[in-house]
Amino acid sequence: MIQYALRCDQGHDFDSWFQSAAAFDALKGSGHISCAICGSGEVDKAIMAPRVSVPATATKTEGALSKPSSDSETAIADLRRHLEENADYVGPRFAEEARSMYLGTTPERAIYGEANTAEAKQLIEDGVPVAPLPFRPTRKAN
Repeated sequence: MIQYALRCDQGHDFDSWFQSAAAFDALKGSGHISCAICGSGEVDKAIMAPRVSVPATATKTEGALSKPSSDSETAIADLRRHLEENADYVGPRFAEEARSMYLGTTPERAIYGEANTAEAKQLIEDGVPVAPLPFRPTRKAN
């Protein structure tokens, strides 16, 4: 695995892990890499600092692992928190649950989860009101 610092054409910086340098190149070449903040498909590697091992005697400082650095990141973090507190996570059953509520076979409620591209496209074509989230769910279905 390799971690790259990435930057989109809008100036957003973010990190992502890839199986290898070749895997990054293949994903980028096929258009499967997009900005984690704005969704732009114009993403390139940014300058990265080398990893330096720390002596075992070094003291660790406690702090936030990832603090939002801009208003848009704060808004996305707030949206994630609100969604996780007020909606049901249905995981990979999202398309099935959304369609069931749309057809009236189950009661309506706020849900979020995961759908592949084909499922999402079919929901939209069928008129089911859905929207992509600007982040990946932190929960996984058991």
